Amino acid sequence: MSNAIARKLDSIQEKSAMRSVDVANLLGARPETVSRWNQGKAFPRPEAQKNLLALEYIVDELSDIYEPKEARLWLFSRQKVLGGSSPADLIQEGKIDAVIDAIERLKAGVFL
Repeated sequence: MSNAIARKLDSIQEKSAMRSVDVANLLGARPETVSRWNQGKAFPRPEAQKNLLALEYIVDELSDIYEPKEARLWLFSRQKVLGGSSPADLIQEGKIDAVIDAIERLKAGVFL
């Protein structure tokens, strides 16, 4: 039986075509660490868990707009709506709210 963290990781990977290494890089973790989370052998520290849950929310919101491979491209590409930064860079910097705001603007059809 998979654990809750494993289900979150599966959801992220399914909806965004991201690999475990991508998730690890976004969360500032080692790929081996994410693998242990997925196997239920370890659990994320509070900050990593907070960012993992935020990433799941971001990916879920993107799944309303994009197919998984498109969502992955959006996450790792520079975006005008983010001042030329990539969402992945902002997530790594802890600027998750800026990414969520950009997605909300995309969903609303506002492309400023």
